[in-house]
Amino acid sequence: MRRGALDVAPLLLNAVVATEVDGERVAVRLTEVEAYEGARDPGSHGYRGRTARNSALFGPPGTLYVYFTYGMHFCANIVCGGDGVASAVLMRAGEVVEGRSTAAARRRGPARDRDLANGPAKLAQALGLDRRYDGAVLGTAALTLGTPAATLDGVAARPPAGMMRGPRVGVSGPGGGDAYAWRFWLPGEETVSRYRAAVARPPRGAAE
Repeated sequence: MRRGALDVAPLLLNAVVATEVDGERVAVRLTEVEAYEGARDPGSHGYRGRTARNSALFGPPGTLYVYFTYGMHFCANIVCGGDGVASAVLMRAGEVVEGRSTAAARRRGPARDRDLANGPAKLAQALGLDRRYDGAVLGTAALTLGTPAATLDGVAARPPAGMMRGPRVGVSGPGGGDAYAWRFWLPGEETVSRYRAAVARPPRGAAE
């Protein structure tokens, strides 16, 4: 999987990510992903270099980078570049295909299946991923990646037919908009996010 995120991201559509946490197995088929490309991407957590908090983002490929956001949620990325590159794919949304009752309990019981993992924080919660899994290696008994089609290192050999792409969700300023159409999704899937352009907010204390 030692390729750039823009190459790997579309290949991860329809891939199935599975976890076994506390003896409970959940599997999610990815329907929406976003690419983040490190030093050349102002929207990436790795744009300004390595820190203690983002260290897992810098490799090796095939590991998870899990971060905490908005003081309450975790989101998970699959690292795909070589060591030190900070190239990764955010698992943005998917369909729970195994372990529905466990995913629902972790999500505190959404009534509809489509709501179990239809966002990056919901997906991580359904899979039971938190900072304990930051740097975890794909391919272990507790964390796997695969597809029903022909695979190459756990990813599909080619993007699915009819795949769509567009701007990333929630990225404002540099790294956002049509210049960074680095979100990929499967049309017709009810778990896919509605696109919302991010709104740049003034810093605390600034006049509004």
